Amino acid sequence: MKHRTLASGIGIAAVAALALTSCSAGPDAGTEAAELDTLSIMAPYLVTNAPEDGNQFETAIEDEIGVDLDITWVPNSSYGDKVNITLAGDDLPQVMVIQGKDPGFVRNAEAGAFWDLTDYLDDYDNLKTTFPQVQHSSSINGKVYGIFRSRDVMREAVIIRKDWLANLGLDLPTTTDELREVATAFTENDPDGNGVDDTYGLIIPKWPGTIGTNSPWDAIETWYGAGNRWTERDGELVPNFTTDEWLEAVQFERELVEDGVVNPDYATFDSAKWNEPFLTGKGGIIIDVHSRAGQLMTLLKEQDPEGFQNYVDVTGNLEGPDGELNALPTAGYSGFLAIPKAQVKTEEQLRAVLEVLNKMNSDTVGPLLNNGIEGVTYELDGDLAVAIDDVPQADKDTSASYAQLGTNVTGFQGYLPKQASEYEQEMYDKRKEIEASDLESAVYDPSAAYVSETYVSKGAQLDTIVADARIQYIAGQLDLDGLQDAVDLWRSSGGDDVIAEINELADADS
Repeated sequence: MKHRTLASGIGIAAVAALALTSCSAGPDAGTEAAELDTLSIMAPYLVTNAPEDGNQFETAIEDEIGVDLDITWVPNSSYGDKVNITLAGDDLPQVMVIQGKDPGFVRNAEAGAFWDLTDYLDDYDNLKTTFPQVQHSSSINGKVYGIFRSRDVMREAVIIRKDWLANLGLDLPTTTDELREVATAFTENDPDGNGVDDTYGLIIPKWPGTIGTNSPWDAIETWYGAGNRWTERDGELVPNFTTDEWLEAVQFERELVEDGVVNPDYATFDSAKWNEPFLTGKGGIIIDVHSRAGQLMTLLKEQDPEGFQNYVDVTGNLEGPDGELNALPTAGYSGFLAIPKAQVKTEEQLRAVLEVLNKMNSDTVGPLLNNGIEGVTYELDGDLAVAIDDVPQADKDTSASYAQLGTNVTGFQGYLPKQASEYEQEMYDKRKEIEASDLESAVYDPSAAYVSETYVSKGAQLDTIVADARIQYIAGQLDLDGLQDAVDLWRSSGGDDVIAEINELADADS
């Protein structure tokens, strides 16, 4: 493992000052890149042991990019602290993996400690993203301070007991009304044919996050046209829970509970046990990421190797009552690669770093980061990767660690995995087709780029106000006036200030 000394030295303010004095007035497309022999990077590892120095995966990457890599690997559990310590010191790497827009990074970026890449990335074919909405969401108030690490943008799906649909002669739902019809039939019409009233339609767990964290409730509200966390109404950005569509959606959710088509313990049911009612034949529908369908098929294959293909089907986002498809996306990224100005001091040096990162997102280096080394961690079957079974765990862990350096901002740069059976491959391909189709109707959070100072200080308290009231309303413990009172309390407790600040930032960015 390569180590870099993190000596105490100049503080954040001094780093920012140094950065501001060393940067040029603006990007110059004619500026030539400096010579670069080594690229220093700080990155987390999520496995037990960090990659060893000089391993074959790093060597293979270095051979493709033409420079040596000097990587400081930090355990994921302590990575945030290490970032803060490093930024306060005087020995920074040229590239840092930043895991999110936490207040410390935001303050440093806006103080000038990191390069603003907004006007640079389009100069590089492999860094010019094909997901501009995600890049904007990953920005800080419209300024791009890092190359985002892409994740699947569209994952939302409705996962359904295929055998229950067949037993009752039903089709996969395509609308929220059809979802209600199928969920009701699964609850009332003995879908498993055992003659006992022991099933319900929708399986919903206690959600660990608040509004806008991609819960089943959030999905339904987006499908109803309420937006994704925030939305635009009359030229102003507002939280989705201030809209009429959101109220209509939570009324729909309340009716599902009142009709008994949702598991009665939805407010306390452990999300870690979400699969169990589906597997045991007690519940028939899960609204979650489509990869859960693959997990369920694997578990059912263990239970019934001969008939596992009969139990799981999947569809995508559903049309709302207005006939429109409003698909709920993820954030689309997981942190980014940022470039500190204290280490990369000139535009020539910046372009040298960007040239290397451009190579690292190429179709030759991408598979090394995303799949490993052909013949070592995988073999190719056509254009699909087949994992090699007897790969030493150390090689698996090392290969997985380098995925932390992948950005995939122009699409996935690697090979998709081949599935274990023909049916599993068909279902995997179906999920990818749904993903691509729903992406065309993705409803992005228009506030995602903007950092409200009031929300930074009061967000944790504000978030619980309406989230708690939503569950109470769905459970019948609050009436509509009580729900509206909670929204009013959110506004008077700082929410109106958040709305004003978000809109001020959006106006400045337009």
